[in-house]
Amino acid sequence: MTRETFEAGIAYEGERLDKYLNLIFSETDAAQSRSFFQKLIKEGHVLVNDTAQKANYRLKADDMICVEIPDAVQTPILPENIPLDILYEDDDLLVVNKPKGMVVHPSAGHYTGTLVNAIMYHCRDSLSGINGEIRPGIVHRIDMDTTGSLIVCKNDESHVFIAEQIKEHSVNRRYRGIVYGVVKEEEGTVNAPIGRHPIERKKMAINEKNGKPAITHYKVLERFERYTYMEFKLETGRTHQIRVHMASIGHPLLGDTLYSSGRSPYKLQGQTLHAMTIGFIHPRTREYMEVTAPLPEYFEKILKDLR
Repeated sequence: MTRETFEAGIAYEGERLDKYLNLIFSETDAAQSRSFFQKLIKEGHVLVNDTAQKANYRLKADDMICVEIPDAVQTPILPENIPLDILYEDDDLLVVNKPKGMVVHPSAGHYTGTLVNAIMYHCRDSLSGINGEIRPGIVHRIDMDTTGSLIVCKNDESHVFIAEQIKEHSVNRRYRGIVYGVVKEEEGTVNAPIGRHPIERKKMAINEKNGKPAITHYKVLERFERYTYMEFKLETGRTHQIRVHMASIGHPLLGDTLYSSGRSPYKLQGQTLHAMTIGFIHPRTREYMEVTAPLPEYFEKILKDLR
């Protein structure tokens, strides 16, 4: 059993206890449904100022919340016949075009419907095992609501070779996104360390003291009346890097409800961000190759409407 303690903070004043827990754990390994936390509260695993409360308890800014999470029961990860959009494949690796809403690898609350479940079915026993049973073949990841190109390794040799390129920042990762506001500079760079947000644990933030180095290069592709279509090139791959960096300069991604308070005129599922191109040295041929994922249909429709 693990124990976590939080101070509610003014941002969550008046929030329901069960909803608060669902929010702060949503981007952690302990992410679960709201009903899961309601059950924890009912069973006495959640205390507010050392006192048991009901799920509908409204938080005060200085409340201290202690949460006990029982150890997870090991759940077998099973292959699932989920269609994959495969952009490239050979005996060593494949590059898939991940759709919006798909989690890359299983975690608490997400043991089915993940990319891992899909590639286990597609590749059978041909996946690298370096990251263990829960993340076979996975050498890097992108957010659930980010679409686009992702490398999957079929053997340990390929995994080590690609992982080393990622570590050395030599993998060429170019993204496309639409941001709020009109970006004035034709191109630029955000060089700011990223770490966990000090109060809102589901968020990342610019963190000069405890953050890890993060560098994002950006370029304007097209300007509209209230939005800008952009390309981003990553030197590093921190969690939510593009989302945090663009929000930090006043241009959060369209549809990003976590890092923006802006209202979108479109019905979106998360941020308008697409991992378009990935370039790397192939582990067997030792030649540089690039794979490009076409923009998803929803993205193209927004661009057409803006034009």
